[in-house]
This record gives sequence, structure tokens and C-alpha cells, in this order.
Amino acid sequence: MYSIGDLSRQTGVKVPTIRYYEQMGLLEAAGRTEGNQRRYDAAHLDRLGFIKHARDLGFTLEAVRELIDLSGHPERPCTHADEIAARQLDIVRDKIARLQRLESELARMVGTCHGDHVRDCYVIRSLANHEMCSTDH
Repeated sequence: MYSIGDLSRQTGVKVPTIRYYEQMGLLEAAGRTEGNQRRYDAAHLDRLGFIKHARDLGFTLEAVRELIDLSGHPERPCTHADEIAARQLDIVRDKIARLQRLESELARMVGTCHGDHVRDCYVIRSLANHEMCSTDH
């Protein structure tokens, strides 16, 4: 059995987040001791590890909820899980493309700035005037 602090240390999930996951129904409520302290078991540890891994990969709480539901039905086909993961992959690819545009624009800004004084600074001028940007980022 684990205290909430033990569970937090083992998984790297902060205590308030563990409580939040319980409130959201992603993590089954823990049993309580006579002193009213939460006590978690190995199933809680496994579930919290699952949630953390999914969140680290950027899945929304709703997607995590769907994946948890699917994991409780091992006889079902995994097409829905694949669809959820494919949606997340699309989101990540969109973010990467946006970050690449940001990188390109920032590199251009830095490479263009040759002023010795702030009054001549291209970075400052371009931040004040979005039309100086080469792309829509």
C-alpha cells in the first residue's frame, strides 16, 4: 500500500494532480485508513503510470479517459485506440510544423539584426511590426 506521497514519488506525478485525477474519475478513489489517510495499491500505481505516460505524449484528459476505458476491454479491436493515437500524432505534427516556422522566423530575425543600438535593432522593430515577419507563424 502506498500513501499519496509515495505514489507521487514513484510516478513523478504531483500530489494535487493525483487528487485531480481522482476527482475527474481517471483514477479510482483510494481507500482510507482509520486516520483518514488515502492508501493506494499496485493497481493505482499502474493506472497512474498509464495516465502519466499518456499525458507525457500529449494526450488530452478526454483521450486518456477513452484509452482507459478501452484498456478495460481487452477483447475489443484496437482500431479506436489507433484512431485516438493517430489524432494525437496529427496534433504533434501540426505543432512541429508551427515550431519549425517559429524557428525559421526567429533565426531570420536574429540573423538580420546588426544594429549596435536598440533604436536600430531589427528584433525590436519586427516584434513591434508583424508585417516585417516573412511567414505567418
